[in-house]
Amino acid sequence: MQYRVQGIVIRTMDYGEGNKIITLFTREIGKIAVIVRGAKKVKSRYSSVAQLFTCGDYLFFKSGQLGTLNHAEIIESNYRIREDLHKSAYAAYIAELTDRLLGDQEAHAFLYEQLAAALQALAEDKDMQIVTHIYEMKIWMQAGYQPELQHCVSCGADSAIIAFSSGMGGVVCGRCRGKDADASDLSPGMLNLIRLFARMDIRRLGQINVKAETKDALKQLMRSYFDTHVGIPMKSRNFLEQMDKYGV
Repeated sequence: MQYRVQGIVIRTMDYGEGNKIITLFTREIGKIAVIVRGAKKVKSRYSSVAQLFTCGDYLFFKSGQLGTLNHAEIIESNYRIREDLHKSAYAAYIAELTDRLLGDQEAHAFLYEQLAAALQALAEDKDMQIVTHIYEMKIWMQAGYQPELQHCVSCGADSAIIAFSSGMGGVVCGRCRGKDADASDLSPGMLNLIRLFARMDIRRLGQINVKAETKDALKQLMRSYFDTHVGIPMKSRNFLEQMDKYGV
């Protein structure tokens, strides 16, 4: 069967001497793997459309588990991301999240638009960490890992929210704070930010200025929640952590 889709390359793998297998996250049919024959050859007309983070129109034939590319045209190469170490590191994390948390051939049109917008935001020099946190929240919601952010996860109160408990799965109020000694304290500003992450459409994201100490706290909160409820090892996150550790 032949498919014509708009997709973003979220993973690439060498296949044989001159070929690649790319994983596309598409608007129409979700995630799918496609063989791009000759993509590794210098003069291949398909080498550019098989690069990570490329957004394009792809035409392929699929008869089994893999598709075979027949034609492709680039919509956005996102070369500015690939040329920058920090941007490519964050984009790789976003792409790996998409690849690891979503099943094959499950269409998510809104999430596709959010991924495209997140890559565009990275290319446009918007805050890489904040863009990533917003996308993390979007894909958690889509994959069924959404934290409770409006009401106390223990008693259901919608006021006096003062902390976030990864173990309990969301925000907690002052009365329930003692039920989790490892819960992270939340300032009103941080509470507003994590709620914003859940409802923000990345396509409408402007410039957001967040204090460094607040960003550090948000990073720890988001990573703790991911490790507790998702727990998937992420090579790209390990690379980001090494960059943080050595101040790259």
